[in-house]
Amino acid sequence: MKKEDCIFCKIAAGEIPSKTLYEDESFRVILDISPASKGHAIILPKNHAANLYELSDEDASRILVVAKKVATVMQDILHCDGLNVLQNNGEAAGQSVFHLHVHLIPRYENDRINIKWAPGTPDDTFLSEFADKVSTALGQSRA
Repeated sequence: MKKEDCIFCKIAAGEIPSKTLYEDESFRVILDISPASKGHAIILPKNHAANLYELSDEDASRILVVAKKVATVMQDILHCDGLNVLQNNGEAAGQSVFHLHVHLIPRYENDRINIKWAPGTPDDTFLSEFADKVSTALGQSRA
């Protein structure tokens, strides 16, 4: 399902030109036009979902398979030292285009990409209460 005013829907459908690395019936993988590093690519589902919460289970189950397939070939060709698989949900998390997409960002020694955070201190009460609430909401029992 496509959203008419979504630029990523148009790119995924081939209506807007892109440097396509891979395509199948459900996904198009393109080179990012504002790359964080050499070879930075984006996986676009052809079905519109604004974020992970809206992504169909079918697309969710297949997107990581596509990421692995493309990332493996990228690593072989680019000889990068690492690779980030990144997906943002919501403006506060850095999402700027509201069509779910997954970044494949090749990493090189001493590059200037900063996807790090300062580790926090765990709050044992919060951890236990949160784990209980999530487990219950998912129909799981905690041992």
